[in-house]
Amino acid sequence: MRSFVLLIFMCSYFLQVSAQLDKNKKYLVSCIAFYNVENLYDTIDSPGVNDHEFTPNGPNQWNTLKYYKKLDRLAEVISQLGSEATPDGPAVIGLCEVENLNVLEDLVKTEKLKKNNYQIVHYDGPDHRGVDVALLYNPKYFKATNSKSYTLKINDDTTFKTRDQLVVSGIFDGEPMHFIVAHWPSRRGGQKASNPKRIEAGKLGRKIIDSLIALNANAKIAYMGDLNDDPVNASVKVHINTSAKIDKTTGNKLFNPMEELFKKGIGTLAWKDSWNLFDQIIITAPFVKQTYADWQFYKAKVFNKDFVKQDEGNFKGYPFRTFAGGQYTGGYSDHFAVYILLMKEKK
Repeated sequence: MRSFVLLIFMCSYFLQVSAQLDKNKKYLVSCIAFYNVENLYDTIDSPGVNDHEFTPNGPNQWNTLKYYKKLDRLAEVISQLGSEATPDGPAVIGLCEVENLNVLEDLVKTEKLKKNNYQIVHYDGPDHRGVDVALLYNPKYFKATNSKSYTLKINDDTTFKTRDQLVVSGIFDGEPMHFIVAHWPSRRGGQKASNPKRIEAGKLGRKIIDSLIALNANAKIAYMGDLNDDPVNASVKVHINTSAKIDKTTGNKLFNPMEELFKKGIGTLAWKDSWNLFDQIIITAPFVKQTYADWQFYKAKVFNKDFVKQDEGNFKGYPFRTFAGGQYTGGYSDHFAVYILLMKEKK
């Protein structure tokens, strides 16, 4: 782990937590991130996948030039996540809206990411549109030892299909850690009508978390994803069982640092001039002991730098997306990425 940046905190620029930092000590910093990459499809019409829209002859006229520009755009963002604290970018990053293993392999080979030698965990899921979740990890910092994909089923709807929830367990700088990547059902048909599906997704997420805690009461688990709900919605607040306050995060309750950001008006996507914060990273109580003897939560951020924003027109300030209104715009994604910084004392 020697390539992590060592920081002597002489100011409180990044400080979000209430723990007292010893200015005479050095700290290691790491980044955990999540990014909805907005329809990362290749250009090939794959049998059994509803991807015609993203082919050269489809309505989006999705060709090799557009595809590689998309990869470069995404790599530009990923390489900068957490770069204010660690030059290697995310040690671990969850992704959603990826078509298959091929696009992930192309992404990690881009010029801006290839130095990190990102490894990939991906399962083909049942989603109607053929998009999945995935996890990338830098093997210098994390070693995956086990993974599993969980399918969300709705008992009274046998035709229902959505993205799986991916669990990856391993060793992070000597510490066991678990990462869960999710992309909950959308709000298509309206928030109220679709809400029961996200509640079921929350229940599944909680079931997975509880199964890991049952094996180790001190399990460090990061649950990340595009939840299609905000941190204050019941699917998250009640069914994942989260708190916005570190001092209230005890037992099986999880800490959601995104809730305070949301209450400040910070979001990851916008609709009719209203911001939502669907993209979240939620962590178990052992991450917030604030002793920094081991890896602990330090800061949560939304990556909303100017270059990932639309810079003109009616949607100025919104995420600069790849397609808008059916037209190709050549941007990054319709979501901002999110990340958390972890910190521990250098021994």
